[in-house]
Amino acid sequence: MLRRSFLKFGIAGLAAPNLILRSAEATGQPQPGSPFIVTYFEVPEIKGSRDVTDAGDGTIWVCGQRNGVLGRFDPRTSQTRVIPLGDGAAPHGVVRGPDGAAWVTEGGQNAIARIDDKTHKVDLFKLPAGRERANLNTPVFDKAGMLWFSGQNGIVGRFDPKSSKMDIFDAPRGAGPYGMTRTPSGEIWFASLAGNYIARINTQSGSFTVVDPPTEGQGARRVWSDSKNRIWVSEWNSGQVSAYDTESGSWKGWKLPGHKPRTYSVYVDDADKVWLTDFALNSIVRFDPLTEEFNSFPSDKPGANVRQMDGRSGEAWGGESGTNRLVRIQTVKPA
Repeated sequence: MLRRSFLKFGIAGLAAPNLILRSAEATGQPQPGSPFIVTYFEVPEIKGSRDVTDAGDGTIWVCGQRNGVLGRFDPRTSQTRVIPLGDGAAPHGVVRGPDGAAWVTEGGQNAIARIDDKTHKVDLFKLPAGRERANLNTPVFDKAGMLWFSGQNGIVGRFDPKSSKMDIFDAPRGAGPYGMTRTPSGEIWFASLAGNYIARINTQSGSFTVVDPPTEGQGARRVWSDSKNRIWVSEWNSGQVSAYDTESGSWKGWKLPGHKPRTYSVYVDDADKVWLTDFALNSIVRFDPLTEEFNSFPSDKPGANVRQMDGRSGEAWGGESGTNRLVRIQTVKPA
């Protein structure tokens, strides 16, 4: 049974319905000897459950790209709060800001959206004239509190939440900017899927230092930094995960298991374990850089299409955009 109740809250300054419902949950127990528990959460009110991030209070933010909403899911109660982002919305990426709010790359309205974590009021900050259809992708904050974001149609943006000033920079080699990450040392890096490179951003000038991975035409899609300032790269075309050491300038790469893998996303957890998604095998894949071993977690439904992952201590989360579900993989510590 679905239980629905309706509240009111502000959306871009206007009152609008806020839907809360209890959704079904399917929980799997670990196999004997396995340190992992995989749980799937049905979130049918989030169409195209895409990028996710920890909201900081036990809940998870999730982008509903196909129905223009941001969801706030509580795994403790299986309840989802649904926040419409406006007409034509198609949210892609989400990050929790220094202010506690959710900041979203809102591609449908070509804007950055701020969703207050207390009131759920939505504020939109449109890209400047002449920068329409940027195909916004991934947001990340630098240590100074500036929001950086990528646009796959060839831009990188910088937004100052204090002044609302927005700067747009043309990316090297045109179209392609996709995943983005911040290192512990404070550097901002992004990947270019069409450009086949990763790049460091000079956060003062907006200039770029391009670094080419050793595999030609690899299709660098997403990036994530580990605790040692290494940039981990999911390579869509090559089916590899690669690591770039920002201190030594050296590269190392590993092919994902299986036949013709298609590596979509990458996330590095707080233990420096690397989580990837493989569209070819419909799986989440965990890689241990110390042992160089992979663990695969195939979805129990076809066409899961997990396009991004994030997490918190002991938990890796992803959105199954093809099934309107969330997936959580918990690492169970030995007794």
